Amino acid sequence: MKLASLKHGRDGRLVVVSDDLAWCAAPPPMWPTLQAALDDWAHAEPILRGVAESLAHDAVPHARFHERDAAAPLPRAYQWADGSAYVNHVELVRRARGAELPASFWTDPLMYQGGSDGFLPPRDPIPFHDPAWGLDLEAEIVVVTGDVPQGATREEALAAIRLIGLVNDVSLRGLIPDELAKGFGFVQSKPASALSPVFVTPDALGDRWQDGRLHGVLHVDLNGQPFGRAESHSDMTFDFGTLIAHLAKTRSLVAGSIIGSGTVSTRDADGGPGRPCAAGGRGYSCIAEVRMVETIASGAPATPWLAPGDVVRIEMLDERHHSIFGAIEQMVRAG
Repeated sequence: MKLASLKHGRDGRLVVVSDDLAWCAAPPPMWPTLQAALDDWAHAEPILRGVAESLAHDAVPHARFHERDAAAPLPRAYQWADGSAYVNHVELVRRARGAELPASFWTDPLMYQGGSDGFLPPRDPIPFHDPAWGLDLEAEIVVVTGDVPQGATREEALAAIRLIGLVNDVSLRGLIPDELAKGFGFVQSKPASALSPVFVTPDALGDRWQDGRLHGVLHVDLNGQPFGRAESHSDMTFDFGTLIAHLAKTRSLVAGSIIGSGTVSTRDADGGPGRPCAAGGRGYSCIAEVRMVETIASGAPATPWLAPGDVVRIEMLDERHHSIFGAIEQMVRAG
């Protein structure tokens, strides 16, 4: 089952979307928003699945689904916590500045609490303000949970995953070092992120969803050219069950919590730090990573940060080359 929110007020209007993303149908009025459905999932899920089945058989009123009309599936959420499940990414960051990776990073996930009061729609522009801020994209996987009790096990956490999608976790790299030096984490360096047009239930992904990992190639294009083609399951050190259990160690999570994987990052086939797509590699899911590789190789980065007019596109395709979650496609626009 695929769910989306059309632009309507602050919290959007929930719709059920066909598997090919061509059509959408409204659910019963008791669940006007995705958050309302998540709060009442035991009752809402079977009804929404019935709408999806009727939509598939052209047996319910429906309309064309246009991704440009979509808000973020959860335009605002109770919680947004982003992990760093791909330790390869963290290792490259530290190598670029000559720092060793602590051994604990391979056994204990990194995670920060992000701003959840507003997510960008998938086709809205990325605001640009100051070139010194170092505007960057970050292509990631996200999951949305139901209620998760404090102290949940990995298995309990996995069972609480309701939906899966993509995110462009926008970062301001020029502001990050000073914020981290204060010892309190990200605030100014993490503006609003953009979510994919559609979120998908785990069962609808079939074999693509295994043991808390999404299997597939994450397509990242920059200005119409392949920038990243990382395999999302490869080199994922911590699965989503582990990430959620980590977050729930000292608190419970409410339905509608969004958990991110961190930047999808994979080593090159020969075990190296990665090569650009144009050179036959898997490319990158953020600009910071290619700049790290350039710094390691030559002592200085060469790839610029995002600038006005740049276009970022993030999506994942199925075996028929159809978009699974729809595309995040954003132009950088001076604000």
